[in-house]
Amino acid sequence: MLRRLLLPLALLASALAVVQPQAEASTTPVGTTLSVSSLPPTLWVPGTRQGWRITYTSTDAFGHVVPVTGEVMIPNGTPPRGGWPVISWAHGTSGLADACAPSRVGPADKARDFAYLKSWMSQGYAVVATDYAGLGTPGVPAYLHGLSESHNIVDIVKAARTFANAGPAWRQLARKYVIIGQSQGGGAAIYAARYATQLGGSALDYRGAVGTGTPANIEKTMLILGPHIPPVAALPAGITSYIGYILASLRHVHPELGIDSILTAEGKKYLALAEQQCVTQYETTVGATNLGDWFTAPTLSLPNFADVVSKYMAMPTSGYDKPFFMANGLIDTDVPMAITLAYVLQLVLNHQPVTFHTYPTDHNGTMAASLPDSEPFVRTLLR
Repeated sequence: MLRRLLLPLALLASALAVVQPQAEASTTPVGTTLSVSSLPPTLWVPGTRQGWRITYTSTDAFGHVVPVTGEVMIPNGTPPRGGWPVISWAHGTSGLADACAPSRVGPADKARDFAYLKSWMSQGYAVVATDYAGLGTPGVPAYLHGLSESHNIVDIVKAARTFANAGPAWRQLARKYVIIGQSQGGGAAIYAARYATQLGGSALDYRGAVGTGTPANIEKTMLILGPHIPPVAALPAGITSYIGYILASLRHVHPELGIDSILTAEGKKYLALAEQQCVTQYETTVGATNLGDWFTAPTLSLPNFADVVSKYMAMPTSGYDKPFFMANGLIDTDVPMAITLAYVLQLVLNHQPVTFHTYPTDHNGTMAASLPDSEPFVRTLLR
């Protein structure tokens, strides 16, 4: 008992929720736990025995090691030999402001996400969930920047195991884990699936991934933006808000593009609001806004725009070493079937280990609709 009470100094600091400054974190290995505090029970996925909010080190879009926040939730019951298998959850779009971080306020669609994650937790999986770098910590999050999100998703598993495994037996976490995500998180999960084995190293045992409502080929849509875009009454506010978030993040990560130089006063206003408003409010704010009114010139008029955007967010199409599952709704208007299908066809042509399912539902409905197929898929991976 005494041994279990003698936490290492780093974890003692964590228990006191003492967060290291960013400059200090930059000299710390990724996956290091910096602080731990109790997660309010209102933010627990149903079926959670205990939840914590943690701050850990990971890599941002600039390649810097920075503090990142997230959650660790342990299910009820007794863990199997070796500890609870882990799901590293990649959340969907919540916003860019710190106040939008799921570890502070919960997911943007709490009912949807909690029902979905409850299904996984009830099967005996611990859930760890990154907020992504810059969301709840200094800086602007690099929205849809696949590589930094991949680091964040993998590094929280390392940090969670260090923290949890220093405690009692009921919270022990296994090395084996899968990555699961929806929407923004679906893209992050499938992107991370390409690099997880490499990023986790020998400390972790990555088995595979699940991505629902996965945005792909979005970089191509960024190339057609400009003042020539006519008003499109049927364009969902969600898509307009996603573009606002992408542009706000892109100008932060790549100021050399000079995105502000092709924005109207209206465009600058909406990008400023993108950094301030969470997704539900921002969707209402942009409403039926005509994207063409945001621009004075096409995005392609910016030097190297196509190349920079491709490197920023294009999804990998080869190099996957573990099986992964993708699902899309046939009537999804947030991530239209056509763009995801084109990506899946690229994967198939490249002989990647992808399993793809479609369902007669929308963006939100795909999560629950896919469970009868994705649950046995994951059980097989974690045997």
